[in-house]
Amino acid sequence: MSKYNPDNWPIACPMLVFGGLDSKGGPIQDADASEWHAQMKEVADLGFTELDPLDVWVRVGDLSPQRLDEFKQALADTGLTVPGISTSRKSVVDARRGDEYLAYGHRVIDAAVSLGAEVVSFGFFQATTPAQNAAVWFWLAQGHKDSADPAIYELAVDRIRELAVHAESVGIQITLEMYEDTYLGSSDGCVKFVTDVNHPACGLNPDLGNLVRLHRPLEPVTEAFEKMLPYTNYWHIKNYTRDFDPATGAYATHPAPLPGGYVNYRPIIARALELGFEMPFMVEHYGSDSLWNLAQSREYIRSVLRAKMA
Repeated sequence: MSKYNPDNWPIACPMLVFGGLDSKGGPIQDADASEWHAQMKEVADLGFTELDPLDVWVRVGDLSPQRLDEFKQALADTGLTVPGISTSRKSVVDARRGDEYLAYGHRVIDAAVSLGAEVVSFGFFQATTPAQNAAVWFWLAQGHKDSADPAIYELAVDRIRELAVHAESVGIQITLEMYEDTYLGSSDGCVKFVTDVNHPACGLNPDLGNLVRLHRPLEPVTEAFEKMLPYTNYWHIKNYTRDFDPATGAYATHPAPLPGGYVNYRPIIARALELGFEMPFMVEHYGSDSLWNLAQSREYIRSVLRAKMA
Protein backbone atom coordinates (compact mmCIF):
# COMPACT_ATOMS: atom_id res chain seq x y z
CA MET A 1 0.00 0.00 0.00
CA SER A 2 1.29 3.46 -0.92
CA LYS A 3 2.21 5.90 1.82
CA TYR A 4 -0.02 8.45 -0.01
CA ASN A 5 -3.58 8.50 -1.28
CA PRO A 6 -4.91 10.52 -4.25
CA ASP A 7 -5.93 13.43 -2.03
CA ASN A 8 -2.70 13.86 -0.06
CA TRP A 9 -0.14 12.86 -2.68
CA PRO A 10 2.37 15.73 -2.71
CA ILE A 11 2.05 17.74 -5.94
CA ALA A 12 4.21 20.84 -5.69
CA CYS A 13 3.92 24.21 -7.36
CA PRO A 14 7.26 25.50 -8.70
CA MET A 15 7.87 28.99 -7.36
CA LEU A 16 9.85 29.92 -10.47
CA VAL A 17 6.53 31.17 -11.86
CA PHE A 18 7.11 34.30 -9.76
CA GLY A 19 10.62 34.85 -11.10
CA GLY A 20 13.32 36.20 -8.86
CA LEU A 21 11.93 39.61 -7.89
CA ASP A 22 9.77 40.93 -5.09
CA SER A 23 6.94 43.49 -5.44
CA LYS A 24 9.44 46.36 -5.34
CA GLY A 25 11.67 44.93 -8.05
CA GLY A 26 14.38 43.76 -5.69
CA PRO A 27 15.70 40.20 -5.40
CA ILE A 28 13.16 37.93 -3.72
CA GLN A 29 16.12 36.15 -2.12
CA ASP A 30 16.79 39.19 0.08
CA ALA A 31 13.19 40.37 0.48
CA ASP A 32 11.31 40.68 3.72
CA ALA A 33 9.59 37.44 4.68
CA SER A 34 6.25 39.15 4.03
CA GLU A 35 7.09 39.07 0.32
CA TRP A 36 7.64 35.31 0.47
CA HIS A 37 4.39 34.98 2.37
CA ALA A 38 2.41 36.95 -0.25
CA GLN A 39 3.61 34.75 -3.09
CA MET A 40 3.12 31.57 -1.08
CA LYS A 41 -0.42 32.66 -0.24
CA GLU A 42 -1.25 33.08 -3.91
CA VAL A 43 -0.16 29.49 -4.47
CA ALA A 44 -2.14 28.24 -1.47
CA ASP A 45 -5.22 30.15 -2.62
CA LEU A 46 -5.18 28.08 -5.82
CA GLY A 47 -5.45 24.90 -3.78
CA PHE A 48 -1.80 23.89 -3.55
CA THR A 49 -0.59 22.36 -0.31
CA GLU A 50 3.03 21.93 -1.48
CA LEU A 51 5.63 24.03 -3.23
CA ASP A 52 9.11 23.56 -4.65
CA PRO A 53 11.14 26.74 -4.03
CA LEU A 54 13.29 26.01 -7.10
CA ASP A 55 16.31 28.26 -6.78
CA VAL A 56 15.36 30.57 -9.62
CA TRP A 57 13.09 31.94 -6.87
CA VAL A 58 14.72 31.54 -3.45
CA ARG A 59 18.02 29.71 -2.91
CA VAL A 60 17.15 28.06 0.38
CA GLY A 61 20.68 26.66 0.56
CA ASP A 62 21.99 30.22 0.82
CA LEU A 63 19.66 31.41 3.58
CA SER A 64 21.10 32.11 7.02
CA PRO A 65 19.62 30.06 9.90
CA GLN A 66 17.49 33.05 10.90
CA ARG A 67 16.21 33.58 7.36
CA LEU A 68 15.53 29.86 6.97
CA ASP A 69 13.41 30.04 10.12
CA GLU A 70 11.51 32.97 8.59
CA PHE A 71 10.98 30.90 5.45
CA LYS A 72 9.62 28.00 7.49
CA GLN A 73 7.28 30.36 9.34
CA ALA A 74 5.91 31.70 6.04
CA LEU A 75 5.27 28.10 4.96
CA ALA A 76 3.49 27.33 8.21
CA ASP A 77 1.39 30.48 8.00
CA THR A 78 0.20 29.59 4.48
CA GLY A 79 -0.28 25.87 5.15
CA LEU A 80 2.34 24.80 2.63
CA THR A 81 5.04 22.15 2.80
CA VAL A 82 8.15 21.43 0.71
CA PRO A 83 8.35 17.80 -0.48
CA GLY A 84 11.18 18.45 -2.92
CA ILE A 85 13.71 21.16 -3.79
CA SER A 86 15.01 21.66 -7.32
CA THR A 87 18.20 23.32 -8.45
CA SER A 88 18.45 24.98 -11.85
CA ARG A 89 21.45 25.64 -14.12
CA LYS A 90 24.03 24.84 -11.46
CA SER A 91 25.94 21.92 -12.94
CA VAL A 92 28.55 20.40 -10.67
CA VAL A 93 30.83 20.10 -13.72
CA ASP A 94 30.39 23.67 -14.94
CA ALA A 95 33.83 24.59 -16.30
CA ARG A 96 34.06 27.79 -14.24
CA ARG A 97 31.83 27.25 -11.26
CA GLY A 98 31.56 23.49 -10.79
CA ASP A 99 33.34 23.48 -7.42
CA GLU A 100 31.10 26.31 -6.21
CA TYR A 101 27.96 24.51 -7.36
CA LEU A 102 29.04 21.26 -5.70
CA ALA A 103 29.42 23.08 -2.38
CA TYR A 104 26.05 24.74 -2.98
CA GLY A 105 24.48 21.32 -3.62
CA HIS A 106 25.59 20.17 -0.19
CA ARG A 107 24.03 23.27 1.38
CA VAL A 108 20.75 22.63 -0.41
CA ILE A 109 20.66 19.08 0.93
CA ASP A 110 21.07 20.39 4.47
CA ALA A 111 18.37 23.01 3.92
CA ALA A 112 16.09 20.31 2.48
CA VAL A 113 16.35 18.35 5.70
CA SER A 114 15.47 21.44 7.73
CA LEU A 115 12.43 22.06 5.53
CA GLY A 116 11.23 18.45 5.68
CA ALA A 117 11.81 17.70 1.99
CA GLU A 118 12.21 14.14 0.74
CA VAL A 119 14.38 14.83 -2.28
CA VAL A 120 16.64 17.38 -4.00
CA SER A 121 16.81 17.58 -7.80
CA PHE A 122 20.07 18.22 -9.65
CA GLY A 123 20.85 18.52 -13.36
CA PHE A 124 23.63 19.31 -15.81
CA PHE A 125 21.90 22.05 -17.80
CA GLN A 126 23.78 25.34 -17.58
CA ALA A 127 23.16 29.07 -17.93
CA THR A 128 21.11 30.11 -20.93
CA THR A 129 22.97 31.69 -23.84
CA PRO A 130 22.28 35.15 -25.31
CA ALA A 131 20.52 33.44 -28.22
CA GLN A 132 18.28 31.52 -25.82
CA ASN A 133 17.51 34.68 -23.86
CA ALA A 134 16.46 36.43 -27.08
CA ALA A 135 14.21 33.60 -28.30
CA VAL A 136 10.44 33.56 -27.84
CA TRP A 137 10.95 30.27 -26.00
CA PHE A 138 14.49 29.67 -24.69
CA TRP A 139 14.46 26.01 -25.71
CA LEU A 140 14.23 26.93 -29.40
CA ALA A 141 17.85 28.14 -29.46
CA GLN A 142 20.83 25.89 -28.92
CA GLY A 143 22.06 25.78 -25.35
CA HIS A 144 24.86 24.11 -23.45
CA LYS A 145 26.12 20.67 -24.49
CA ASP A 146 27.92 18.44 -22.00
CA SER A 147 31.51 17.49 -22.75
CA ALA A 148 32.30 14.21 -24.51
CA ASP A 149 35.53 13.96 -22.50
CA PRO A 150 35.34 10.71 -20.45
CA ALA A 151 37.20 12.40 -17.59
CA ILE A 152 34.47 15.05 -17.27
CA TYR A 153 31.80 12.37 -17.34
CA GLU A 154 33.56 10.48 -14.56
CA LEU A 155 33.88 13.69 -12.56
CA ALA A 156 30.12 14.21 -12.95
CA VAL A 157 29.43 10.68 -11.72
CA ASP A 158 31.77 11.08 -8.75
CA ARG A 159 30.31 14.42 -7.70
CA ILE A 160 26.72 13.23 -7.95
CA ARG A 161 27.64 10.14 -5.93
CA GLU A 162 29.18 12.44 -3.32
CA LEU A 163 25.88 14.33 -3.06
CA ALA A 164 23.97 11.04 -2.84
CA VAL A 165 26.18 9.87 0.03
CA HIS A 166 25.45 13.13 1.86
CA ALA A 167 21.72 12.83 1.20
CA GLU A 168 21.57 9.26 2.47
CA SER A 169 23.43 10.26 5.63
CA VAL A 170 20.69 12.76 6.50
CA GLY A 171 17.77 10.56 5.46
CA ILE A 172 16.75 12.01 2.09
CA GLN A 173 17.38 11.32 -1.61
CA ILE A 174 18.65 13.14 -4.68
CA THR A 175 17.29 12.92 -8.20
CA LEU A 176 18.69 13.72 -11.66
CA GLU A 177 16.69 15.83 -14.12
CA MET A 178 16.42 14.74 -17.74
CA TYR A 179 17.54 17.56 -20.04
CA GLU A 180 18.62 17.75 -23.67
CA ASP A 181 22.28 17.68 -24.72
CA THR A 182 23.46 16.77 -21.23
CA TYR A 183 24.55 13.43 -19.79
CA LEU A 184 20.84 13.03 -19.00
CA GLY A 185 19.68 13.93 -22.50
CA SER A 186 17.95 10.64 -23.40
CA SER A 187 16.30 7.79 -21.53
CA ASP A 188 19.32 5.59 -22.22
CA GLY A 189 21.65 8.33 -21.03
CA CYS A 190 19.63 8.79 -17.86
CA VAL A 191 19.65 5.08 -17.05
CA LYS A 192 23.36 4.77 -17.81
CA PHE A 193 24.25 7.72 -15.60
CA VAL A 194 22.15 6.69 -12.60
CA THR A 195 23.48 3.13 -12.78
CA ASP A 196 27.04 4.47 -13.05
CA VAL A 197 26.43 6.52 -9.90
CA ASN A 198 25.18 3.28 -8.37
CA HIS A 199 23.89 4.66 -5.09
CA PRO A 200 20.53 3.86 -3.45
CA ALA A 201 19.86 7.52 -2.60
CA CYS A 202 20.16 8.64 -6.26
CA GLY A 203 17.29 8.29 -8.71
CA LEU A 204 15.84 9.93 -11.81
CA ASN A 205 13.55 12.89 -12.49
CA PRO A 206 12.12 11.79 -15.89
CA ASP A 207 11.26 15.28 -17.16
CA LEU A 208 10.58 14.21 -20.74
CA GLY A 209 8.74 17.48 -21.33
CA ASN A 210 12.17 19.08 -21.70
CA LEU A 211 12.56 17.02 -24.88
CA VAL A 212 8.94 17.07 -26.14
CA ARG A 213 9.16 20.85 -26.61
CA LEU A 214 12.25 20.72 -28.84
CA HIS A 215 12.07 21.12 -32.61
CA ARG A 216 13.89 17.88 -33.25
CA PRO A 217 13.10 14.15 -33.38
CA LEU A 218 11.81 12.60 -30.15
CA GLU A 219 12.36 9.09 -28.84
CA PRO A 220 9.14 7.06 -28.42
CA VAL A 221 7.46 8.37 -25.28
CA THR A 222 6.20 5.08 -23.85
CA GLU A 223 9.56 3.38 -24.37
CA ALA A 224 11.42 6.27 -22.77
CA PHE A 225 9.27 6.20 -19.64
CA GLU A 226 9.43 2.42 -19.42
CA LYS A 227 13.20 2.71 -19.10
CA MET A 228 13.21 5.57 -16.60
CA LEU A 229 10.25 4.91 -14.32
CA PRO A 230 11.93 2.10 -12.34
CA TYR A 231 14.50 4.68 -11.16
CA THR A 232 12.12 7.62 -10.68
CA ASN A 233 12.11 9.32 -7.27
CA TYR A 234 10.85 12.83 -8.16
CA TRP A 235 8.88 13.93 -11.19
CA HIS A 236 8.87 17.33 -12.87
CA ILE A 237 5.81 16.74 -15.02
CA LYS A 238 4.65 19.01 -17.85
CA ASN A 239 3.22 18.80 -21.34
CA TYR A 240 3.36 20.51 -24.73
CA THR A 241 1.45 20.29 -27.96
CA ARG A 242 3.71 18.95 -30.69
CA ASP A 243 3.30 18.82 -34.46
CA PHE A 244 5.58 17.88 -37.34
CA ASP A 245 5.11 18.55 -41.06
CA PRO A 246 7.06 15.94 -43.04
CA ALA A 247 6.66 17.98 -46.22
CA THR A 248 8.67 20.90 -44.85
CA GLY A 249 10.47 19.36 -41.88
CA ALA A 250 8.91 22.00 -39.63
CA TYR A 251 8.02 21.39 -35.98
CA ALA A 252 5.61 23.34 -33.82
CA THR A 253 5.38 23.00 -30.03
CA HIS A 254 3.66 25.00 -27.32
CA PRO A 255 3.17 24.62 -23.54
CA ALA A 256 -0.07 22.88 -22.54
CA PRO A 257 -1.71 21.68 -19.32
CA LEU A 258 -1.03 18.02 -18.62
CA PRO A 259 -4.25 16.60 -20.15
CA GLY A 260 -4.04 18.75 -23.28
CA GLY A 261 -0.62 17.99 -24.74
CA TYR A 262 1.28 15.46 -26.81
CA VAL A 263 1.99 13.03 -23.93
CA ASN A 264 -0.91 10.98 -22.57
CA TYR A 265 0.13 10.81 -18.93
CA ARG A 266 -2.78 8.65 -17.76
CA PRO A 267 -1.21 5.28 -18.67
CA ILE A 268 2.28 6.53 -17.78
CA ILE A 269 1.26 7.52 -14.24
CA ALA A 270 -0.55 4.19 -13.94
CA ARG A 271 2.63 2.38 -14.99
CA ALA A 272 4.65 4.35 -12.45
CA LEU A 273 2.27 3.23 -9.71
CA GLU A 274 2.62 -0.39 -10.86
CA LEU A 275 6.38 -0.05 -10.50
CA GLY A 276 6.06 1.28 -6.96
CA PHE A 277 6.45 5.02 -7.48
CA GLU A 278 5.41 6.90 -4.32
CA MET A 279 7.41 10.12 -4.40
CA PRO A 280 6.32 13.73 -5.06
CA PHE A 281 5.33 15.35 -8.34
CA MET A 282 6.14 18.91 -9.29
CA VAL A 283 3.87 20.31 -12.01
CA GLU A 284 5.36 22.75 -14.52
CA HIS A 285 4.02 25.14 -17.15
CA TYR A 286 5.48 28.03 -19.13
CA GLY A 287 3.68 31.04 -20.55
CA SER A 288 0.15 32.49 -20.23
CA ASP A 289 -1.29 32.18 -16.71
CA SER A 290 1.11 29.56 -15.45
CA LEU A 291 -0.42 29.37 -11.98
CA TRP A 292 -3.89 28.60 -13.33
CA ASN A 293 -2.50 25.97 -15.69
CA LEU A 294 -0.48 24.42 -12.87
CA ALA A 295 -3.59 24.11 -10.73
CA GLN A 296 -5.42 22.36 -13.59
CA SER A 297 -2.52 19.95 -14.03
CA ARG A 298 -2.51 19.20 -10.31
CA GLU A 299 -6.19 18.30 -10.39
CA TYR A 300 -5.62 16.13 -13.47
CA ILE A 301 -2.97 14.13 -11.60
CA ARG A 302 -5.28 13.70 -8.63
CA SER A 303 -8.08 12.47 -10.94
CA VAL A 304 -5.73 9.91 -12.50
CA LEU A 305 -4.54 8.78 -9.08
CA ARG A 306 -8.16 8.32 -7.95
CA ALA A 307 -8.89 6.19 -10.98
CA LYS A 308 -5.75 4.09 -10.80
CA MET A 309 -5.59 3.65 -7.01
CA ALA A 310 -9.25 2.74 -6.58
